Amino acid sequence: MNPLSPPLALPGVYAPQDDTELLVHALGQESLAPRARVLDVGTGTGAVALAAARRGARVTAVDISWRAVINAKVNAVLAGLSLNVVRGNLLGPVSGRSFDLILSNPPYVPGPEPDPGDGRTGRAAAGRGAARAWDAGWDGRLALDRICRDAPALLAPGGVLLLVQSTLSDAERTLAQVRAAGLWAEVVDRRYVAFGPVLRSRSTWLRDRGLLGDAGADEKEELVVIRAERPC
Repeated sequence: MNPLSPPLALPGVYAPQDDTELLVHALGQESLAPRARVLDVGTGTGAVALAAARRGARVTAVDISWRAVINAKVNAVLAGLSLNVVRGNLLGPVSGRSFDLILSNPPYVPGPEPDPGDGRTGRAAAGRGAARAWDAGWDGRLALDRICRDAPALLAPGGVLLLVQSTLSDAERTLAQVRAAGLWAEVVDRRYVAFGPVLRSRSTWLRDRGLLGDAGADEKEELVVIRAERPC
């Protein structure tokens, strides 16, 4: 089975796209010890988690959506691979554990809707239903900031965080936050991709906010993969 094309994508579950492909490619560049402990945050169909499991890793996959949890479990069975798939909000279900590699393709799309997320409710994204896979608040940082805050403490010495996001949600801020937590961090891959339906519908709003210049008429966004490593 192609790791980027799981056999099943349930309605309402984020199907693998360019950002998934970038993250899987970055995963392929990492050296994984036998039985490495890997965490996939926001697993969706399980595409990234399954790519890690194919390399012999012990993989825990987390998603806030029950439908995604079921989707990932079914895909693991169909692929004949072992995944520990749990439902929960970002890194909450694995608090106190330690991982050699943390992977995440979180919600990162800025949106004009009022942002209902706050620390008291613990919501991971501003959207509802399928939109939870991409809507991430007014600045696109609702999930990213929490991952940058919580992931470093879960990395074993020498452990790595691989995170994919759009530059529309401020990749420099992600780099600054994980560096402030003591990690070595850099952008290791990038790609321009055409706007999908969600960003096309928001292009005027994004331009009014200054996130798109006049060149935004080309309707392309830049995706980046950030690699952050905890020193040994």
